[in-house]
Amino acid sequence: MDRKTIALVAHDNKKPELVKWAADNAEELKKYDLCGTGTTAKLVAEATGLEVRPYLSGPLGGDLEIGAKVAEGKINAVIFFWDPLQAQPHDPD
Repeated sequence: MDRKTIALVAHDNKKPELVKWAADNAEELKKYDLCGTGTTAKLVAEATGLEVRPYLSGPLGGDLEIGAKVAEGKINAVIFFWDPLQAQPHDPD
């Protein structure tokens, strides 16, 4: 059975919450291939010891890279800790 892939994405103000969530759920997350936008992937990997494939940071196009992989069927789920109160210059992406 092929392993499913989960992408982890978080706006800057939500990164600590996503890292805590990932640490709290590390045993379950071990069952999946993980990837994420640049800084988020690095923080989750450091905090959990899980392997998290980094894409570019969001402002540099990492969100678009992940979106393309979702469209190709190579990413099965996206966990996105979104901050609706913090405008992002790349929000339209």
